[in-house]
Amino acid sequence: MYEKKYSYSHVVNTSLGLEHYTRFKSSEVKLARPKKPKRLIKDVLSESEVSRLLMATRNIRNKAMICLLSYSGVRNNELCNIKLEDVDLGGNQITVRDGKNRQDGVINISGECTKVLIEYLRAFPRENNEYLFTTLRQKRRLSTGDVRKVLRITAFRAKIGRRVFPHLLRHSLATNLLNRGASLMMIQQQLRHRFIESTMIYVVSRPVRNRSEYDFHKPAYM
Repeated sequence: MYEKKYSYSHVVNTSLGLEHYTRFKSSEVKLARPKKPKRLIKDVLSESEVSRLLMATRNIRNKAMICLLSYSGVRNNELCNIKLEDVDLGGNQITVRDGKNRQDGVINISGECTKVLIEYLRAFPRENNEYLFTTLRQKRRLSTGDVRKVLRITAFRAKIGRRVFPHLLRHSLATNLLNRGASLMMIQQQLRHRFIESTMIYVVSRPVRNRSEYDFHKPAYM
């Protein structure tokens, strides 16, 4: 796998599979892991592209779904798990329960997003213990595939010109917050990163932001 230059994830997943198999055969083998490559976040959506995406929605349900993804930065499966009782419309906040690494957290949304959610709930009333978004016919919890499909169709309608998926909106929120001057600590809390190193990826991926921040803060020697 190393000689054929397989990807990091391919090597790691295959190694894990081999380790599980050897453990099952009672002759456990431990394999080394390759060094994790540095990630760069590319092709995020600009503010205008997210606006086009929202304008291309055909109904309030899809608009509320994409709006919440865009303003909160929740992951796909986290969106599917949100219940009405997790939404604080007065405080413009969402409680994410049992997220990545089994973590709960409270995150912010904008007033504009709250208005869209209120309009959605007028059209699709919910009980407190019901999921915020459900399928239209059987009223079941949305699957992550349902969310991806909504985004794919809406992005095609908005003529974005490239693949749009739920996690891209999470990356886009972090990048656009950073471009507007948000602190790393604030972005870390919004995305619920356990380690600040995960948030630093966005700084490394945006050299233009580093340049503009340097120009703003540089000392006046001359």
